[in-house]
Amino acid sequence: MVRRIAGIRRMCTVDMTSVAPVDSRATETIAMANETRKPTTTDAGTPVPSDEHSLTVGPDGPILLQDHYLIEQMANFNRERIPERQPHAKGGGAFGRFEVTHDVSAFTKAAVFQPGARTDTLLRFSSVAGERGSPDTWRDPRGFALKFYTSEGNYDMVGNNTPVFFVRDPLKFQHFIRSQKRRADSNVRDHDMQWDFWTLSPESAHQVTVLMGDRGIPKTWRNMNGYSSHTYLWLNADDERFWVKYHFKTDQGIEILTQEEADRLAGTDGDYHTRDLYTAIDRGDHPSWTLKMQIMPFADAETYRFNPFDLTKVWPHGDYPLVDVGRLTLDRNPTDYHTEIEQAAFEPNNLVPGIGASPDKMLLARLFSLRRRAPGPARCQLQADPGQSSEGALAQLQQGRGDARGERLRSRVRTQLEGRPAGRPGALSLHGEVERRRRVHPRRLHAARRR
Repeated sequence: MVRRIAGIRRMCTVDMTSVAPVDSRATETIAMANETRKPTTTDAGTPVPSDEHSLTVGPDGPILLQDHYLIEQMANFNRERIPERQPHAKGGGAFGRFEVTHDVSAFTKAAVFQPGARTDTLLRFSSVAGERGSPDTWRDPRGFALKFYTSEGNYDMVGNNTPVFFVRDPLKFQHFIRSQKRRADSNVRDHDMQWDFWTLSPESAHQVTVLMGDRGIPKTWRNMNGYSSHTYLWLNADDERFWVKYHFKTDQGIEILTQEEADRLAGTDGDYHTRDLYTAIDRGDHPSWTLKMQIMPFADAETYRFNPFDLTKVWPHGDYPLVDVGRLTLDRNPTDYHTEIEQAAFEPNNLVPGIGASPDKMLLARLFSLRRRAPGPARCQLQADPGQSSEGALAQLQQGRGDARGERLRSRVRTQLEGRPAGRPGALSLHGEVERRRRVHPRRLHAARRR
């Protein structure tokens, strides 16, 4: 399909001046074919160097905050639709606990993963493309957003039910989501628009294969896995560093819906997944997931056979086998859906000591983007979001709050200002040219030079 499109493009650039026009319509067609395409611009009208590649340190390095076009794209995107989330508007969730069953203290000093630790959690499931009123059983990836209420503060992990995603560069994310939404002219979803994006973005093939395969429509949220998809950094008590991926394996077993079953349910019960989770917990059938990790030694990333921070790829289990960590169980339904689930803000930048970000370009952009998408500056005061530590206290005090919590906030601010640093966050050594370009695999680059 991609070759066919490329061939059509080459045909369209052929010099047509020697062809005698039959009528005015043919003349217009020739003029359009020879016309120079106008460049994509910023909101200020300035041409942009690339609409596909973020500004990074080298082809695999982290993105830079000075990439104002990327930030402009994310800011505009986050404010396109109000008040529902953009995307992941339709969803549901429940509260529970995470219990550590195996010792992984050799890899991380995070309190939430120490032997015997038990941590309260909030898990929100969702679909990606649909609006708040869309059916639960559309063929779509499912969100798996998890909040750990740890003793060191909130730790948020925003994942999916698939280990990969459609794009690896955040500059294409906004375009991808819009291709799944309604057209501006007809106000209906367009399959051609979706497939145009996928076929013109070859890196999406892995996720498209998963989405269009047998696991594309889970029977229930209880019968699907959850993945961090992104790579994270773990740091142990001796400051040793490791790259990790999270795998939450369902203990209920994988079950799926056929397309016919999903279509029938979409027409008879649009809230099928939401209802199933609530009623299961209500009758005492508490769903659970076993957390397993893939752990890569820090130095391996530099010499691994492909970029381990590429969100469109998985790490083979033969290279990095799964390591058992603990069990996540959901055992309490919300009592007020709006305040406890719909207002819950999941921010990947909420990281605790012993856990950090990787050079995954998509993750680094989400650290910034999802914070701007949160429900406002007072989000840490919302019922679902306050942490057990003192984050946000200084900001709340500066807002001049005069409620009964004022003195308690002052005490927490003193703790912040007088406290000691949490420790080394896990330094990275970076080198490379600041540029926008597609990554070329070293083997292909070497072969090209030999030719």
